[in-house]
Amino acid sequence: MRFLHIADLHLGKIVNDFSMLEDQKYILEQIIGMAEANQADGVVIAGDVYDRAIPPGEAVTLLNSFLTRLREKEIWVVMVGGNHDSPERLSFGNSLLQKQGVYIAGMYQESLEKFLVKEKACATQFALLPFYKPSQAGAATSQEMVRDFLTRYWEEEGKRADGVKINHVLVTHFFVTDKGREPELSDGETTIHVGGLDNVDVSLFQGFDYVALGHIHKPQQIGDYPVWYAGSPLKYSFGESEQVKSVLLVTLEGKGLGEVRPLALRPLREMKKIRGSLKEIMEEAADRWEEACQDYIQAVLTDKGELIDPIGALRSRYPNVMQIVREEALRHQINEKRQKEQAPLEKKEIPDLFGAFYQEVRGEELSDAGRRVIVEIAGELEGGL
Repeated sequence: MRFLHIADLHLGKIVNDFSMLEDQKYILEQIIGMAEANQADGVVIAGDVYDRAIPPGEAVTLLNSFLTRLREKEIWVVMVGGNHDSPERLSFGNSLLQKQGVYIAGMYQESLEKFLVKEKACATQFALLPFYKPSQAGAATSQEMVRDFLTRYWEEEGKRADGVKINHVLVTHFFVTDKGREPELSDGETTIHVGGLDNVDVSLFQGFDYVALGHIHKPQQIGDYPVWYAGSPLKYSFGESEQVKSVLLVTLEGKGLGEVRPLALRPLREMKKIRGSLKEIMEEAADRWEEACQDYIQAVLTDKGELIDPIGALRSRYPNVMQIVREEALRHQINEKRQKEQAPLEKKEIPDLFGAFYQEVRGEELSDAGRRVIVEIAGELEGGL
């Protein structure tokens, strides 16, 4: 049996005031073509289907078209919600869609939803675990919550009356680590991990023949386990500009996982960084193919003096310039970031650390009242150790 593993579509996303819907439509057409060309039986979408809880109407229409096209080709779909999705909106019509071969898990349930597929001599059960907050399951951390879900799953599987050997695939959307080693992130992914509360160790997934992950935008395998992030099908930040986006073609055989093969995607427009003086970049544009000039551009300008309407000038040659960055300011930001990273955090008091965290998240300083609350909580915790 074969299926395509994709994730983090972020339909309806806007990047630097540019709508990505046209690019998303183009890449979904490509994915449909790949599914058909590789004789895939299904498509697995591992969360962050939409970019926000209330997606624009055009994004909903695009997803509807994508699912309809796949079902017209008799390709089934399995989909779970991610942290960007609204569980209620994503799960709308789930009971009806299941009868049409589209299985969606978004709403909280105490046990994992299951979807059994029999293709030729291979039977595979998909266990669907969408993104939940630990508090929804009465757990303190994501690790604890996921462990409880999977423990119940294997207990239920141990009671199967038929005793038939089947493959097990988990589809989920969490921040998965390998003995504390985090997956590789791009600088466009603003993940915040408070004491590792949202980390899930990959060892919890033992027993599954394949784990289809979503949440991280770079495709990668976690450790030596059959656990993969598909990555996003498009580049959504200039920190991803060097990445090769792909879908994963997963082959399951009678005895488990056969192969995981990346299939490279070709976007409608690339996301590129170009560097030089305004004059140099304008002159270079004349030598570039017209198609290349349509790419999304971050221009790093090396000019020292004042410039008059540089973005207007650049857009006369590169209509999709997203960002202009002055190299001097960029260098200052990098140095400032390095200094923060190299600062000896262990020498700071808990209120100072929390204050820095609050400033990073909220963009404002922690109030005196808030600081007093943190001091009280820190005192209680230290007293209990």
